[in-house]
Amino acid sequence: MTDPVASPVRPSGDAERVDAVVVGAGHNGLVAANLLADAGWRVLVLEAAATPGGSTRSAELATPGWSTDLGSAFHPLGAASPVLRGLGLEQYGLRWSHAPQPLAHVLPDDRAAVISRDVDATAASVDAFAAGDGDAWRRLAAQWQELRDPLLGALLAPFPPVRGAARLLRDVGSPELLRLVRRLLLPALRFGVEEFRGEGARVLVSGNAMHADVPPTGSGSTAFGWLLSMLAQDVGFPVPVGGSQALADALVTRLEARGGRVDTDRPVVDVLVARGVALGVVDAVGGTVRADRAVLADVPAPVLYRDLVGSEHLPARLRADLDRFQWDHAVLKVDWALSGRVPWTAAGARGAGTVHVGADTTGLVDLGGDLAAGRVPTTPYLILGQLTTADPTRSPAGTESLWGYTRVPHDALRGPAEVDAHVARMEAVLERHAPGFADLVVGRAVSGPDELQRQNPGLIRGALMAGTASPHQQLVFRPTPGLGRPDTVVDRLFLAGASAHPGGAVHGGPGAAAARAALARGGRLGPAYAALIRAGHRAVHGRS
Repeated sequence: MTDPVASPVRPSGDAERVDAVVVGAGHNGLVAANLLADAGWRVLVLEAAATPGGSTRSAELATPGWSTDLGSAFHPLGAASPVLRGLGLEQYGLRWSHAPQPLAHVLPDDRAAVISRDVDATAASVDAFAAGDGDAWRRLAAQWQELRDPLLGALLAPFPPVRGAARLLRDVGSPELLRLVRRLLLPALRFGVEEFRGEGARVLVSGNAMHADVPPTGSGSTAFGWLLSMLAQDVGFPVPVGGSQALADALVTRLEARGGRVDTDRPVVDVLVARGVALGVVDAVGGTVRADRAVLADVPAPVLYRDLVGSEHLPARLRADLDRFQWDHAVLKVDWALSGRVPWTAAGARGAGTVHVGADTTGLVDLGGDLAAGRVPTTPYLILGQLTTADPTRSPAGTESLWGYTRVPHDALRGPAEVDAHVARMEAVLERHAPGFADLVVGRAVSGPDELQRQNPGLIRGALMAGTASPHQQLVFRPTPGLGRPDTVVDRLFLAGASAHPGGAVHGGPGAAAARAALARGGRLGPAYAALIRAGHRAVHGRS
């Protein structure tokens, strides 16, 4: 078969030539670059920031000597991901560290439900809220062990996950698979009612759903709440020793060992397109990089399509779909340097790496309503990371590097005064549950939505997940109604970031899917692959 775009028009002027250029050195972009380099491709990664890593970066923000993470901190999916495990990053310096307990949820009455990696300890914690819930938790944990590998294989595989789904069907059987799908589609609030009698286990699942920015009343919130709860039970909520930057550094080291390169302080301003084919990119100073095989973009979908490609290259239906793209809620993040450990009233929170505080299940429902209505919650729900508790290298002995954030509606905090007022609400929650907290603060760094975007241009308006994780923007609806694949409407251009299936969190799924699609397009059957993708896009978007 003849490839109709085998000899596209070349960009004018002198251009550096590689097989593939990757826009953005977030972890997904680095995963994609590594997989392409493994296949022998010449790969160049261009990053706008001064340091690679995107949301997997670390710095001393609050005060010197107290290290924190700029974006992601705890990585249950990273530790379990077959994508990241397959890269063997431990050979390149990555080491994981665990807090004594993965997660605690502190209730308004100062009781704490705790997930331990010891299932009996978790069972005892939830049993304290309602006798029998411990047995229910053990049953769910045992089911998870049976489902884990085929389920993660299906969830993190390129769409459609034919092999993963077939393995899941084989291992689980059709009757139980049907029930699993129903469970995943349940609102977390309903799942809690069906499975447990007490508040402890229920709030763990609903709190983890809100961790993914999906309200517990939303359809599909159980998929996130149950998944994160079971991962906490299984692999914990580990952190990279030294900070999340260590994960990015391991990916960069591995890539460079295979001949790849990462250029920082080199933002891309344009993807070169001719006759519907991506030819390369242009950087901010006018430098051109010719990509002979593929361009992969680890940037949010609206940024790629509107800013780098241009609407003139998009079908009308896709342009209209982008107008309906929904970001996840904005984040207000605070990093505290503390002279001692957080003085929690709830003993169960003291040894937890991740702590959820500020709401019970009723409060989480109210929180979801506030965010949906565009109201700033009067009592913030905090997702906290006790980084030194999880990794003693983060701050001096006996101290704590406390990382935390809360979600707010987009554009709701107008100016520094409103940001400061909400930080005061966050600290009031901490002071209530950890009296004396304020006396321990020796440094503080506040990152509102605008500051988060300045730190990482990919965090548009402070959105961490590159688009809502709600069901209407997942699978074939991510990032817009389409094929659910990284292949874009521009041939040889692939979406490699969290806007693509399977979405946000640090697991490498979007980057791996983009690399595999690029390899398929560049392989022996590439012309047939391209024809199939074009036909799919025409079916969804119509002709341009």
